[in-house]
Amino acid sequence: MRSIPANPLTRMSVNYQLILLFLLMVSPVFMLQWYGNMKAEQILKRNVTNAYLELNKQNWNLLNRDMESINRITMTIIQNPLTQQMLPDDTDTVVTRVGKYEALDKLLKSYSIGGDDGGAVAFSLYVNDPNDDYSFAPKVRQASQAGVFFVSDRNQPVWFREALQKQGKGELKIIDHFDPSSDQGTLSYVRAVNNISHGNGVVGVLVVTKLERMIENDFRSVHLPDGEIYLTDGSDRILASTTKGAGSKLPLPPDAKDMTTMEGILDTVHSDYIYVVNYSYLLQQKLVYRIPIHSLLQQQSELKRVIQFISIVYSVLAFVVMMYFWRSLMNPMQKLVHVIRSYVPGKPVRKTAARRRNDELGVLISSVYDMADRLNHLVNDKYQHEIKQKEAQLQILYQQINPHLLYNTLESIYWKSTLEGKGESAEMIKELSKLMKIGLSRGRELITIGEEMEHAAAYISLQQRRYEHTFRVEWKILEDVRALLIPKITLQPLIENAIIHGVKNMGEDGEIVISAERQNDDKVIVRVEDNGFREADLNAIRRTLLEEQPDPSLGYGIRNIHQRVRLHFGAAYGLDYTRNQPHGTVATITLPKREAVSAEQ
Repeated sequence: MRSIPANPLTRMSVNYQLILLFLLMVSPVFMLQWYGNMKAEQILKRNVTNAYLELNKQNWNLLNRDMESINRITMTIIQNPLTQQMLPDDTDTVVTRVGKYEALDKLLKSYSIGGDDGGAVAFSLYVNDPNDDYSFAPKVRQASQAGVFFVSDRNQPVWFREALQKQGKGELKIIDHFDPSSDQGTLSYVRAVNNISHGNGVVGVLVVTKLERMIENDFRSVHLPDGEIYLTDGSDRILASTTKGAGSKLPLPPDAKDMTTMEGILDTVHSDYIYVVNYSYLLQQKLVYRIPIHSLLQQQSELKRVIQFISIVYSVLAFVVMMYFWRSLMNPMQKLVHVIRSYVPGKPVRKTAARRRNDELGVLISSVYDMADRLNHLVNDKYQHEIKQKEAQLQILYQQINPHLLYNTLESIYWKSTLEGKGESAEMIKELSKLMKIGLSRGRELITIGEEMEHAAAYISLQQRRYEHTFRVEWKILEDVRALLIPKITLQPLIENAIIHGVKNMGEDGEIVISAERQNDDKVIVRVEDNGFREADLNAIRRTLLEEQPDPSLGYGIRNIHQRVRLHFGAAYGLDYTRNQPHGTVATITLPKREAVSAEQ
């Protein structure tokens, strides 16, 4: 029997199948609308762009005429003998320099061009005066005042140095904070003034400011429907425009950035705008028209509106049909999939109304929720069992260490009383009472490092009486860690090991250092260091700390500490042993930074 080929749609989820059906229903309509819009844009570009190209050419010629006029004036000023004589000369007297300055200042102010709105194009010459030969002249520009100013090597502006690098070539650019009375930049024509007589000398830099008003007047002669006009440099930085944004970069489409020839004009339709760009590679300038298409599409034919109406009606009908199936079938299924994917064993599952359905989907949803409830009960039972098991382990560990501590303390009192009589027995009993008081800690399992210090200090006092103060103890506990938490009776076993296995027989050379400090703002490092000559077996100690059933002959004190720290704070914390330099042993306890107040909360 010939097998029936499988339906490829069955490999997709029902969700994707419905989406595919919806796309098949509406795609022909959208393709028709896309074709109509494409034709409309082609007609728009063919009928309108040619007119803008011609208008852009006229506007470009008008700007070039005005800039050529500015360029001729700058050439006249540069070639003027008054300008060429401004270089400092050692033979000139102060009176001679004042005369040169006043004559050239008057000349520059006479070239100012008045505008219809009261503005003026200002001509200013900034003379390089490294030796301060013109100390009587102003160094700072006042408002829009034209004239002669002087700069030295120490206070040369950035635009001044850039103009000198151009070697006499003029450049149209925006100078920020050029006018002290305004925070905005000004459009300026900057050109270095070379010394004609010497050939290699530089007189200074000629600056023509307030050009934005002249260019804005040229822009007003052109009317674009909701369009914008920009004059930019070669890097698309806006020099002047009919809108705000001078000094910022104009975003242009890639087709409008291409300057493959020395000069030319191009047009492109990108996104929602028509761009007409006239450029000059030699001048590094662009005149950009940006016209929004929506202002022109309002005049298009009735065909586009009819296509849009049909598309909307058809899409709404298809959407209504799809929403019916979506709400009836897909919405409950998506919620069920979300619950299954986000479900965490032990996390309560929110009830849903879909469980009351009587169809096959309702049976499936009810079965999944019932299974999740049963699994949650099992997880909770296991969690409670683990908590009780850990609590029992902690109690066993505490019951092991308390008799051990009491035994060692009583032995110390016994030896002291035997060797010296009963003179200091009362003091030792006092220290013992302090040990037991802090050791009990009112039933608390975690105490502050400060309280643990008192507990350890009482134990050390007893041991020093026993060994006649033959070893030294140094405390390096910072104040910012005293309020942090530590499992109780943690330092005493480590100090006991340092005494017995380290400094016990060293006399006054024996030393124990106890320190605590923060690390990386989230951990606390507590160390007990000794300088004992006896070399510890670090591998045996680590086996005792890590193995499930360690050798009982190695003792259980340090393993008790390690297990209690890990049970309280997790596997990332605990006890470790390393060698001290030049000799001795270092016991290091790593704890999380936990304060007593936050722990109680």
